[in-house]
Amino acid sequence: MKLIFVGTSHGVPESDRRCSACILEIGAYYYLFDMGTQVIEDLRRRQIPVESVRLAICSHPHGDHTNGLIAFADLVNWYFKSADPLILLPDERLIAPLRAWITATAEGKPMREGVRIESFREGVVYTDENLRVTAIRTKHCEYSFAFLIEAENKKILFTGDLCRPSVDFPSVAYETPLDLLVCETAHFSPDDCIAYFDKTKAKRILHTHVYEKRWADALSRQLSAPHPYAYGVAFDGLEITV
Repeated sequence: MKLIFVGTSHGVPESDRRCSACILEIGAYYYLFDMGTQVIEDLRRRQIPVESVRLAICSHPHGDHTNGLIAFADLVNWYFKSADPLILLPDERLIAPLRAWITATAEGKPMREGVRIESFREGVVYTDENLRVTAIRTKHCEYSFAFLIEAENKKILFTGDLCRPSVDFPSVAYETPLDLLVCETAHFSPDDCIAYFDKTKAKRILHTHVYEKRWADALSRQLSAPHPYAYGVAFDGLEITV
């Protein structure tokens, strides 16, 4: 499977980083994790058929993880009518406003039935023949989640936004061998992460949701230090095969 980092910035887009968004490619199908930016535009630029998107899921309701939802939902509603993605949102209170916005911009026509919007809670939230996604509660906000992604006998853990590693770093990382761990570094220093990273069974760890201006010194220090896993920082447009 291939993971494409569409946006890797903190809560505000920077000149070289957009807000949080990833595309996961498994065979002929695509799965979107967080849409803080216009992922629909990246699908088009990359000539990825919108109809091949099976899932769009957001880790928590904050705008830097959901602002691209309106464009995606709008276009699959009225233009890409053969698309039938499942949109999974972490708070059921998001569903009615999203539907209302799309209905209002469509001159009162309700969203078509092919656009499925549901909410989720902790546990296994999505499965198909390619992929299994488990949501893990975190304490960043009222409804925030990390995701354990299992596909092709590989495992990826997205921490999503955390309160801080000492409070809600997902314990599954200590228990499960991970091919990739993707951890934010907007709300705490990379220095705060290392003690927890060192306890994991991860082969590779990448920071995303990067706040370089705040944590530049810590990032530089940790990137130059030896670690028992491959360690780095994701950037917009990075593609890795897991």
